Amino acid sequence: MNEHVMADDQTAAAGSAKAPVLYLNGVQRRYQQGESELSILRGAELGCWLGQSIALIAPSGAGKSTLLHIAGLLEHPDAGEVFVDGKPTASLSDAERTAIRRVEMGFVYQAHHLLPEFSAVENVMLPQMIRGLSRAEARKRASELLSYLGLKARLEHRPAELSGGEQQRVAIARAVANAPRILLADEPTGNLDPHTADHVFETLRQLVSASGLAAIIATHNLELARRMDRRVTIREGVVIELE
Repeated sequence: MNEHVMADDQTAAAGSAKAPVLYLNGVQRRYQQGESELSILRGAELGCWLGQSIALIAPSGAGKSTLLHIAGLLEHPDAGEVFVDGKPTASLSDAERTAIRRVEMGFVYQAHHLLPEFSAVENVMLPQMIRGLSRAEARKRASELLSYLGLKARLEHRPAELSGGEQQRVAIARAVANAPRILLADEPTGNLDPHTADHVFETLRQLVSASGLAAIIATHNLELARRMDRRVTIREGVVIELE
């Protein structure tokens, strides 16, 4: 790893654990656009520690989603490395990367992507059952998590019967159902009105704090971003720390 960048990131972590659970080192990503090449990331560096929330603030097209996809092992960088719990991932097979995502990571998107034919509690049960939990244990954990997020009275409601804020809280519960160590969220409140967005964001922030997750959350909302531990942006393909 780049020792200078690591030292800078450790200073920003303000007393967190010695090594980041997620570390992007010199990440580059380019896309072919016709006959020209579009360079989105040009040596991006970012470390995230357990118990720390990072707001990723950047205009559309700057590379926020690309950075999150690479951090979440959904996309390969053209150069550089992604370390998860100190272990490099670039040379891993798709199956090995999927296994890491399943255990270590949770994802929340702007659209909730809940399965419409299942209730709220069933949507949160599914990832746990896929991982091997019994139906009874998955239901118990899903019910507890949804209740913590203020949805105790909505467990058996299907997504169409829930408000936008409630749907997104179910999506958050699903993302953390398997107790991941890393949470990646791409504009999780982007489809919500300001009041609902504020409530959902605060719920998410409290969940990150209570569970000790490492979280990177892309958002356009500067007011919400100010409540997080760190704020970063992407400028000319590199990650810049904000005050």
